[in-house]
Amino acid sequence: MTRVAHVMAGAANGGAELFFERLCVAQQAAGDAVLPVIRRNAARAAVLRAGGMAPVELGFGTALDWFTKPRIGQALRGFQPRVAVAWMSRAAMHLPRGEWVNVGRLGGYYDLRYYRSCDHLVGNTRGIVAWLRGQGWAAERTHYMPNFVADFGGVAAAGDVPAHDAAAGRPLLLGLGRLHADKGFDTAIRALARLPGAVFMIAGEGPERGALEALARREGVSDRVVFLGWRRDAGALLRAADVFVCSSRVEPLGNMVIEAWSARRALVAVAADGPGELIRHGADGLLVAQEDPAALAGGIARVLEDRALAGRLAAAGRARFEGEFAQAAVVAQWRGFLSGVT
Repeated sequence: MTRVAHVMAGAANGGAELFFERLCVAQQAAGDAVLPVIRRNAARAAVLRAGGMAPVELGFGTALDWFTKPRIGQALRGFQPRVAVAWMSRAAMHLPRGEWVNVGRLGGYYDLRYYRSCDHLVGNTRGIVAWLRGQGWAAERTHYMPNFVADFGGVAAAGDVPAHDAAAGRPLLLGLGRLHADKGFDTAIRALARLPGAVFMIAGEGPERGALEALARREGVSDRVVFLGWRRDAGALLRAADVFVCSSRVEPLGNMVIEAWSARRALVAVAADGPGELIRHGADGLLVAQEDPAALAGGIARVLEDRALAGRLAAAGRARFEGEFAQAAVVAQWRGFLSGVT
């Protein structure tokens, strides 16, 4: 058993935040003693309490927040972890040194000045780990630890989605993620204009919603773009879709790619860093050029028109999920790593 504190100052929603919750709950269930330290968030705290933990909720302000760091130190000294894991830059900035090993977990190419208190760094892609070593961090202090996602293989399709009938020429496409320029939903909407009849669901919320709605109107597809807002039923939405579309222009990993594999869904992705590392083009997904709506539309059309190809991509993706990104395998890697660094 390892005593581990996981420290997260994340947003209300997001892929890293969801994986934080899943990993804390899974480690606790596997027999480790886990202390989650989080930015105040009633929903997240409820998930963690339901998993048998007693989360500490703090403010996690800017560098002028003089209170969070000492309060984290107080919580950690009381809990006495062997390892403390800081998730992303703000948590790392507030993480104090102590009688424990500090680990920084990165899901992107972050400013490493915030990680000065860390003894080890973890990247969730091999590309991030290679970059860390290029920044001067020693190989023995940098580690690759993949994410896991829920197993959506047996999930029923969501019922509250737009009705569609692929045989009548109305296939259903799905995008997941925050409505931010990095996610490239503008590229996907422009691609939709080249796919007559297809319906594009977007599950997410964010500052770009108004701009995306206006773009859909300009492209003449506003009746075929459905903004669902934040959803917690990604598996059911994926099972309802014909093709998953990952349009991100900036995506260090892409949990949604792994989720699509889990749900046995064929996917087409823009070749950003994470999807480009994960996907084996033509084997478990299709990759298309960045900033190219025509290429994205072409990839989607290819999958929609060739159902045998769609089936092969979906089956190969499911095999990748089972072999590399299922909960049991990833939790075992994390537990081995955390016990080893102590």
